[in-house]
Amino acid sequence: MSRSRGSEFEARACRYLEQQGLTLLARNWQCRFGEIDLIMQDGSYRVFVEVRARHDARFGGAAASIGADKCRKLQAAANLYLSQQGGASRCRFDAVLFDGDAPPVWLKNIIS
Repeated sequence: MSRSRGSEFEARACRYLEQQGLTLLARNWQCRFGEIDLIMQDGSYRVFVEVRARHDARFGGAAASIGADKCRKLQAAANLYLSQQGGASRCRFDAVLFDGDAPPVWLKNIIS
């Protein structure tokens, strides 16, 4: 997927989450471990959001594209972000998935 297309889905995911009451803290936060698509606040939780889009749900769709390696990188990046923000915070890892023309799917706590 092209960078501009990815940015389009990240913007859609951000709007969707803001409609659900979350507040955007950062977008495309980068570090040596990779990039966090969206960092949101949901009440007392810092939410690290992975946005994935696929043309259709064949071969597992957007959800199947988030593997163990991606989860490890996301956790490492989130730990660095939290340490730079002054310490521990309650956090969780969510995903917003787009499969074809279907509405977005918001998965909470994708990493336990």
